[in-house]
Amino acid sequence: MQQENISFYDWQQKYSTHEQCLEYIKKEKWPNGYVCPHCQNTHGYFTSNRHHYECSECHKQTSIISGTLFHGTKLPLTKWFWAIYWISTDKGGISALRLSKLIGTTWRSSYRMLQILRKAMGGRNFEYKLSGTIELDDAYIGGKKTGKRGRGAAGKTSVIIACETKNERVGFIAMQAVNSVDKKTISEFTKQHIEPSSIVHTDAFCSNVGVADIATHIPKVTPSELVDQWLPWVHVAIANLKRFLLGTFHGISHKYVQEYLNEFCYRFNRRYWEQQIPNRLLSLCIANSSVGVVEQEFRA
Repeated sequence: MQQENISFYDWQQKYSTHEQCLEYIKKEKWPNGYVCPHCQNTHGYFTSNRHHYECSECHKQTSIISGTLFHGTKLPLTKWFWAIYWISTDKGGISALRLSKLIGTTWRSSYRMLQILRKAMGGRNFEYKLSGTIELDDAYIGGKKTGKRGRGAAGKTSVIIACETKNERVGFIAMQAVNSVDKKTISEFTKQHIEPSSIVHTDAFCSNVGVADIATHIPKVTPSELVDQWLPWVHVAIANLKRFLLGTFHGISHKYVQEYLNEFCYRFNRRYWEQQIPNRLLSLCIANSSVGVVEQEFRA
């Protein structure tokens, strides 16, 4: 769905107070007016000091932010909205330390905000599947020490990457961190991220036969010096990912790899609608309740 392009200045003016943020959430959540989530009654009484509606029929109370990603937070919504803008527009990825300085929170709060937003991005990524002609390969990233590259490298995380090829450009991409690259994980990745009618190009690594369980598989034995001719776009995606991780985050551990893959893929797949990403992510946060229950330790 297309969203409004918005600049830094306009975002600042539009969401400069907690009340402005609440009003926007209310309009997005109930575009045709209040609806009780318990009995679907359309009449209720609004309590302005608590930002709650009380249903006139079942008398249950509903907060404006209930059922959204912001449910349960004690941070001002302005800080959440600003975090959404910064994670959406910083091409190199924003660190928790930098975000904490920009929005005036502790490092721990900023880090948890980024975690929750990245989970929401990952949820949206999993709703779509790649189709058409696709390139698939694996890469090894992360680790705190330099050392051997490629398969068998110690301390690295295995990542499966697939990308659509659209004539002379890359289409959408998908990335998933896995414990190991074998036939089973390749098959599961293909099932989750690729349409069965697709044609998938890979190198001749034996585990890639897992693709054939779901889609049409075309492997090719390729010398290292010619691999970029057979799988050009997936290697561009891998190179961009590594620059993204090293440029801002200076390497990451296995535990958090998927969070950063979620962010990278979400923004990469919307690169042609760059100015719409803040509004797209904000709408996702309002519609998404799966990660909206903020842990007790974060609410304190």
